[in-house]
Amino acid sequence: MEVVLSRLKECREKIGITKQEAAKRVGISQPAYLRYESGDRKPSLQVLKEIAHVLNTSVDYLTGKSDTPVPVSYEIKVTDDPELFLIVEKCSLMEEEQKKRLLAYIDGLSQNR
Repeated sequence: MEVVLSRLKECREKIGITKQEAAKRVGISQPAYLRYESGDRKPSLQVLKEIAHVLNTSVDYLTGKSDTPVPVSYEIKVTDDPELFLIVEKCSLMEEEQKKRLLAYIDGLSQNR
């Protein structure tokens, strides 16, 4: 699977992390990540999925199959982030109007950083 190298770098810089931090978050060595970003090595599909997750994008965007950098889905594991998992679980049971109010509240919180 061919990675568009400029997109890999672009997504990493967009979230403001170094190559070293990206490697750490993906769970690979820094030299391995450097080889992926320089194009010296191609990541496996499993590693590419983890890179996309860490960089908040999609595999399709990183491989040039899509021009939209926003991920089309998220995988949230209770073991990785119990609070976020619980929020998503509770939101899935809400009525549409409740979801809209919650989203407006979250947008307000995001603007008050």
